[in-house]
Amino acid sequence: MARYTGPKCRLCRREGMQLFLKGERCYTEKCSLKRRPYPPGIHGPVKKPRLSIYGLQLREKQKAKRIYGVLERQFRRYFEMARKMTGNTGENLLSILERRLDNVVYRLGFAISRSQARELVSHGHVLVNGRKVDIPSYLVKEGDVVTLKEKMWENSFVKYALQRKDLRPLPEWLSFDPNKKEGRILRLPERKDIVYPIQESLIVELYSK
Repeated sequence: MARYTGPKCRLCRREGMQLFLKGERCYTEKCSLKRRPYPPGIHGPVKKPRLSIYGLQLREKQKAKRIYGVLERQFRRYFEMARKMTGNTGENLLSILERRLDNVVYRLGFAISRSQARELVSHGHVLVNGRKVDIPSYLVKEGDVVTLKEKMWENSFVKYALQRKDLRPLPEWLSFDPNKKEGRILRLPERKDIVYPIQESLIVELYSK
């Protein structure tokens, strides 16, 4: 499957906000957006162009795709799922994105970034309800229990990520039991649980044309 392999900090600069794609680096002064708070390109700092309505809608879609590491075809499929569900389509879309297994692993603090969480899942190190699940796009359900294989708790990357859980507070829709070393889905995520400034209504408008 195709995947963006270029500089991740370039994506943050393009969107004009921190997407937290490089883990702990994003919380330090080494963050490229803090050092160069302007879009990437050979022209350096230039006046920010005024975007059209379509441009604003496109930027919101790209922002959401890049935060969750989703490509266009899969993102559109999520939108169609959200449209068929009851309730607000935009909020349904963000809830679906939050329920991805790689995002849940990241939210629980097992990985320092979503890309690292995706690698844990795809390599078969994550268990859902006691069974191995190696599909990063797997959507968790209320009551699911997510943990890692026993040997992975000694992995240096996992141990470091757990030590730095303070960087990312655990959302209310998840719980983590340090004794059992497992996370639980208490409920499905709601709009208030998504901390990123995404205007989902613009995404809905873009796909509704």
